[in-house]
Amino acid sequence: MKLVVSLAVCLISAGSVFASSSLIQKAKNSRLEAIPATQEALMKLIDDKNDPITKEKVELGKKLYFDPRMSKSGLISCNTCHNLGLGGADGIPAAIGHGWTANPHHLNSPTVYNSVFFKAQFWDGRSPHLADQAQGPVQAGPEMAAPPKLVEDRINSIAEYVQEFKGAYGDDVKIDFEKITATIATFEKTLVTPSKFDDFLNGDENALNKEEKEGLVTFIDKGCTSCHSGIALGGTMQPFQIAAKYKFTNVGDFKGDENGMVKTPTLRNITETAPYFHNGQIWSLSEAVKEMGSTQLGIKIDDNDAAKIVTFLKALKGDKPEIIYPQLPESSINTPKPSAN
Repeated sequence: MKLVVSLAVCLISAGSVFASSSLIQKAKNSRLEAIPATQEALMKLIDDKNDPITKEKVELGKKLYFDPRMSKSGLISCNTCHNLGLGGADGIPAAIGHGWTANPHHLNSPTVYNSVFFKAQFWDGRSPHLADQAQGPVQAGPEMAAPPKLVEDRINSIAEYVQEFKGAYGDDVKIDFEKITATIATFEKTLVTPSKFDDFLNGDENALNKEEKEGLVTFIDKGCTSCHSGIALGGTMQPFQIAAKYKFTNVGDFKGDENGMVKTPTLRNITETAPYFHNGQIWSLSEAVKEMGSTQLGIKIDDNDAAKIVTFLKALKGDKPEIIYPQLPESSINTPKPSAN
């Protein structure tokens, strides 16, 4: 009897391992990719040989990211709308910028975490990478409203910043708008959040529990990976409202790019980044899943399957890099003054 029981336990265990191995392969076949398990492999993905990531650039970029003097008013920093303590977003339906102005298109602030893996930046995909994207909000009237020359004058008037740029790039560095925003982008590249889902895809078959695996199967079988794939589980341009009209489509005037394509938001840390969709109209993750079923897939996702998918999505909450709020260098008498106009 003991032998029979032992054999039964072994067979159940072997079947479970086989099922997990099969699910890992199924996920990979569905174009889901893991954040690399090693720092060396990760750097091969995110680093740029023409502008390599260094600790000096990252630290300087972090200061600039948190510095409200990057805005015309001296009140708004990158972290205002992409708050690293709030999942990299701001938790409101439409971003609020200069002069307490709501985004004129009623656009929601996407998370900055894992944005290095996005194939396109902004909801309409107009920027191909982070260095280009970082220039947009700084200049935009409803956001930070700071002309490039104002940013250059402010940073160059602060002696400590000048020394830090020289330390990061060399004594002959030209501290212009492009260099300043590219340095912010270098910091943003490091905001990667590996999760237990990545451990699972990287071969740890026990990283996800039974319910999370069931949710992953449902996520794949329902067709969610047709848009939410790759390392970011999003971040690519996709057609929107394929099967039906999004029920809040008339909130704001955003219709996508010239071809009606919209950047698919990442699902990493999705439990932290409500409200959902480009105009921030849905607060419930389960409701968002069901809305995507009807809008994009042309199917009805019932409460039971939505709950299974949400269970999987919770497993995408990753480990955040430790961010210590920096002490910013002091302004000089020559630093251009803030303006609310």
